[in-house]
Amino acid sequence: MLITEPNLGNADDFYAALLRAHDGLSEDETHALNARLVLILANHIGDLETLDQALRIARGTQVEADATTS
Repeated sequence: MLITEPNLGNADDFYAALLRAHDGLSEDETHALNARLVLILANHIGDLETLDQALRIARGTQVEADATTS
């Protein structure tokens, strides 16, 4: 089951680290970093059903309420 409620101990710290990771990168390099990060995290999750659910939520084709009740 995909967790859609806030679950990060300190989200602001992660957001700051994410921004720092992008410092000095071109737009293409930023897109490549984001793609690599998504693939690394997808590999860590390792469950296609969970990843598919995340993709649907991110695209807006499944509302989060549906994701937490199914």
